[in-house]
Amino acid sequence: MAYSTTLNLVKDDTLPELKITLKDSNEAATGKVLDANDDSTWKPINLTGATVRLRLREVGSETVKSTLTCSVTDATNGKVATDLASGSSSVIDEAGVFEGEIEITFSGGGIQTVYDLLKLKVRSDFD
Repeated sequence: MAYSTTLNLVKDDTLPELKITLKDSNEAATGKVLDANDDSTWKPINLTGATVRLRLREVGSETVKSTLTCSVTDATNGKVATDLASGSSSVIDEAGVFEGEIEITFSGGGIQTVYDLLKLKVRSDFD
């Protein structure tokens, strides 16, 4: 499985807020020439009216541990944010390695899931 990035976290921390920019790697951003290896050339996904969720599970598991609804902070530029400590079951309430998938539900009902996953490594706190 392809991971877009790995986030290193500490169990029971409540910050930082996770900020994500969603882009389309198949379409060039305005004024750019598309380069598949350079995400600065990719067009942001317009999230106007969309709901974005981050679904998290332990690596190797098929069971979703937590689903977090992201706040759309800049719809036309594909920007969202979420608090990993929110929800009924926070991903950072235990040490381990987790993966997350981003799922977008557009206002017309269509669903798009980002192919690459986020990886979260959570270590134990000293307390």
